[in-house]
Amino acid sequence: MSRVVEHLAELTGFRDRDVLDVTLVGAFSDLLHTQAVAIYRCVGEPGQQHWLTRARLQPGDVAATADPLWVDLGSLPELEAHPLRLACLKSEQTVSAMTDVATTCFALGTEQEIVGVLELQTEQPLSERELRTVGSILRVYRNFQGLLDYSERDSLTGLLNRKTFDERFLRVSTREAAPDLPREPDGSRRQEQRALYWLGVIDIDHFKRVNDNFGHLIGDEVLLLLARLMRSSFRFYDHLYRFGGEEFVALMRCNSAADAAAAFERLRTNVERYVFPQVGQITVSVGFTALRAGDAPAAAFDRADKAVYHAKQNGRNQVADHAALVASGVFADASRDSDVELF
Repeated sequence: MSRVVEHLAELTGFRDRDVLDVTLVGAFSDLLHTQAVAIYRCVGEPGQQHWLTRARLQPGDVAATADPLWVDLGSLPELEAHPLRLACLKSEQTVSAMTDVATTCFALGTEQEIVGVLELQTEQPLSERELRTVGSILRVYRNFQGLLDYSERDSLTGLLNRKTFDERFLRVSTREAAPDLPREPDGSRRQEQRALYWLGVIDIDHFKRVNDNFGHLIGDEVLLLLARLMRSSFRFYDHLYRFGGEEFVALMRCNSAADAAAAFERLRTNVERYVFPQVGQITVSVGFTALRAGDAPAAAFDRADKAVYHAKQNGRNQVADHAALVASGVFADASRDSDVELF
């Protein structure tokens, strides 16, 4: 029992979801002496879903392995390729099978839905006592995930909140954003094309009219539906936030400005075509920028926000690239001066 308590203490000692999954597979590997233990998530659009490995540990492994979040979905196993996992996912029940080893799958989920599977491979089928132990640890795991959701997500839309944005931004800007490029001979800064991460600010056009004409309850419904459109327009590993009011933010990994622009344009088009109950059509204006090495959240947000302001001042319902606006001389790039801002 003391070992179980020790693992539970370790499990709840982290607020990072990646570390949480790694800690969970490590706990089961130690407690049950598994041949293999892994957490798989169901990712992708309905009808084109795949298994993403969140954490996997086998005997002899120094550390758990995982698929990178930006992996090409087409390279991942389809759901049907692993029928036992799929049966567990669909039934939301524990399922098992015996071949060369005993494989047992447990459904993993939030309060709203089942999102993945814990798969244990052992020499012999799990005993009733072991099944109860796994079930108890998974209840703690689910409850802790719920606490993380409560602290990290906007209560209305379910998107991530501003506090989570600051933490994620600092991680990617210090480790994975592209370095500044040298200036062109004319003194202008060369347009960034190699950034790994991009920040977009999304603002609903004329949202005050929605609240004034239909009331705040309908306004809240518009915000909720827009959040759903964002989830369907971006990829599963893109980070989506609500900053408050009608302002939303996306932090995503792309290879080029063209790819980032295409993603934001997809959202803009999806919103424009959607018929919101009672309200009808609404539109959004979007501004985006590449993250630079050493960026502060305030500096990057300021660049994207300036691009949004330009979009709104020039007709709304459009996507504006800050770097392209600087290159065309619409406004100067003063972002380097704001990099030292405190936040």
